[in-house]
Amino acid sequence: MRLEAQAGARFGARRTLLVIACLFALLGPLPAAALEVLSAGAVEPGLVAAVESFRRSTGHEVNLRFATAPALRQKMTAGEPADVLIAPENVVAEFAKSGLVDGEHQAPLGRVGVGVVVREGAPPPEISSSEALRRAVTGAASVVYNRASTGLYLDSLFQRLGMLEEIAPKTTRYPDGASVMEHIAKGRDDEIGFGAVTEILLYRGKGVRFVGPLPDEAQNYTAYAAAPVNRRGTPEEARALVQFLGAPATRAIFASHGIE
Repeated sequence: MRLEAQAGARFGARRTLLVIACLFALLGPLPAAALEVLSAGAVEPGLVAAVESFRRSTGHEVNLRFATAPALRQKMTAGEPADVLIAPENVVAEFAKSGLVDGEHQAPLGRVGVGVVVREGAPPPEISSSEALRRAVTGAASVVYNRASTGLYLDSLFQRLGMLEEIAPKTTRYPDGASVMEHIAKGRDDEIGFGAVTEILLYRGKGVRFVGPLPDEAQNYTAYAAAPVNRRGTPEEARALVQFLGAPATRAIFASHGIE
């Protein structure tokens, strides 16, 4: 009797497994994960390319949403759904301290410098030194830059070079780098603009000319990092994406798009 019961149990287990296998065959493969990423706009060119490589290798979908650092703070604090945050390292550290992101599994991505841009076809200004940069800015008919992280640094730089108040009447500010590039592309030859090098490169060939990075003594770099968001019980795929973004091979992708 016991042997018959054991045989019946084994048969029942095999039948259950067969039913499950048939259901998988009918339903097809399980859907890949769909990840939500909140990211700073300065790393957009390299991030888009890196995420496409991640999609191809894993099958996971990734939805990228870009914003300035102040906007990222607002979105995270307001509880906007996200699985991964990509932001300046100080912003990531801030949210790691409050527990909103997983600081133990964050990954550095690289750093982005500030560059000078003019309209395509315009003569490039001389910017090889801080004094040359000062002459180029004060001599321009219009100065254009953003109100995000890059713009905050430029305010301090122009103050240090003693020209912030002098150029204020001819300065135009925008909330993000994309608006600066669009202004320059449709503007005049005697305007000078500033933005993250990656953002300028993104618009090169679309009406703007990348003059070059700020001179070494005036340059400022913003380092970026990625971290899983803790709020939704972070899926394992989010940690996998962060690990992928921080891998040496992926950093080569970032470097090819101006992220050092």
